[in-house]
Amino acid sequence: MARIERAPYRTIWQEFDDLMAEMESRFQSLLGGIGIGGEDVRGRALPAVRDLRVDVRDHENEVIVVADLPGVEKENVSVRLIDPRHMEITSQRTDETEEESQDFFVRERVYGQISRTVPLPTEVTEDGARASFKNGVLEVRLKKVAKERGTSIPVE
Repeated sequence: MARIERAPYRTIWQEFDDLMAEMESRFQSLLGGIGIGGEDVRGRALPAVRDLRVDVRDHENEVIVVADLPGVEKENVSVRLIDPRHMEITSQRTDETEEESQDFFVRERVYGQISRTVPLPTEVTEDGARASFKNGVLEVRLKKVAKERGTSIPVE
């Protein structure tokens, strides 16, 4: 296994990311190069979820999902409600030209298509759903499904 050098400015989470990247790289080599993320300049696998982080809020009568998509254009963002408890976000980020990418010392930003299925805290409906995208931040507002409270008791 590759030795991970610890720099004084690195956090435990950066070391965890490096360890996960190393494990994914090994699995990728076992699977014949099939991968889900990109590769850094050292050829190590990068996890696809690294660039699609979300916040999910269960707010009164709606669920609010906010995703950071830096460097992505609005036209390259797709949001789909898979079922009442899951939403899928897909985006495409294009790479710089080949001549610009040859002189990198470190390259960690991921390019290409990334996708994430987001579990929702409660059932939602597509009716009244709204999505906005501004400055690389996607915000999706989904209305909760109204549920009846209590149990009906038949009267004899």
